[in-house]
Amino acid sequence: VSSWLKCHYPAAFGTALLNSQPMGFYAPAQIVRDMREHNVTVLAPDVNYSDWDTALEPLGADFAVRLGLRQIGGLARAQAERVVAARDAPYADVADLHARAGISAPVARRLAEADALRSVFIDRRQALWEARALKDAPDLPLFRRGSDEGTAAVVPLPAMPWCEQVVADYQTIRLSLKAHPMAFLRKSLTRQGYIRAADLPASRNRQKVRMAGLVLIRQRPGTAKGVCFITLEDETGVAN
Repeated sequence: VSSWLKCHYPAAFGTALLNSQPMGFYAPAQIVRDMREHNVTVLAPDVNYSDWDTALEPLGADFAVRLGLRQIGGLARAQAERVVAARDAPYADVADLHARAGISAPVARRLAEADALRSVFIDRRQALWEARALKDAPDLPLFRRGSDEGTAAVVPLPAMPWCEQVVADYQTIRLSLKAHPMAFLRKSLTRQGYIRAADLPASRNRQKVRMAGLVLIRQRPGTAKGVCFITLEDETGVAN
């Protein structure tokens, strides 16, 4: 056990931290970033693979960390457990998930918004489109599904752009495994003279620099004479 733990310590420790949220200074995005920097494979929450808690998942001869459904903001544990309990076979599509798991249409939409249906092989935008068509109440007889010569064929929607995917990830699971938000602004920031966290070691002592990133920590101690201490994160690392 000790040799296994030593080998998989970053994955096991990160998994425990994610399942203990909210806690301390570090948000899930920073815990996941640290795991990936230690060569841990992190997989997104998925209706066909995730449990409520984040867990280790076999990946070849190694292990990956599968984010749990708890990572999806606004998803109640009871609803997530319904998804897991009804998973005797993989869900085929959004309608199958809604029917078999017995979840409400808003819950199905939340799972689609979080891109938790990738294993169904549909894009987030398409999944959300199909989820919005779900209804919890049965149709009236006049509107029940049946043959209708005027019904149009289903037209696939264009895939959501990568930058929009990242924004949606942060809105729903508070992190993204696809890219860092600052990466999409880097060309503009470079033209404006902003440097990356990775460029700091090459900077001169007392050199004035400009940086931009996500604010992880902001502290203004009473003994610091008005100085504010900020920790910024960009696509290359963290800067204090």
